[in-house]
Order: sequence, then structure tokens, then C-alpha cells
Amino acid sequence: MPLEIIHDEEDLRFYVPLGDEEAEMTYSYTEDNVLDLDYTFVPETYRNQGIADQLVQAGLEFVKAKGFRFIPSCPVVEAYAQRHPEYQSLMD
Repeated sequence: MPLEIIHDEEDLRFYVPLGDEEAEMTYSYTEDNVLDLDYTFVPETYRNQGIADQLVQAGLEFVKAKGFRFIPSCPVVEAYAQRHPEYQSLMD
């Protein structure tokens, strides 16, 4: 089920509220046009439902739309990029 992913550019994260909890993917800027996608978290109750993939996809679509590159520091992001070759050319 597609979720409404919220991009909080001030807090440098993509997140989705899940009841009293949140799932999130955080990032930082290492250079002007390079994002380090560094951390993904999904509460245990909500794991294995594709939420992490949706967060990563939202982040990578942001990278693509801005003409940026990304560093997959988070293993979840790295695994997603391996499974989706359309984003590999954006990897730094």
C-alpha cells in the first residue's frame, strides 16, 4: 500500500507517521549536490511491509529530480539501489 511520505528538508529526513510511531530515512549533505542517505528505521511492528523501500524510493526520487548524486551509507539504501538499476547511475 503506497504511503504518504513526508520530506522534512529542515530536519533532513523522509518520514511517515505510523500511529504513535514513525518510520524514517535520514540524510546529510556531504557536498553541494551529494546526499549521504545514512539511516533508515522502521518500527518492529511495521517491518516487512515495504515501508523502508518506499522511504528509500522517495529519497532517490528527490535525488534524481534535483540532479544530485547519493552515497548509500545505510545498508537498506544500498540493497535497494542494487535491486533497482535505474538509480545506480546516481550513486557517488
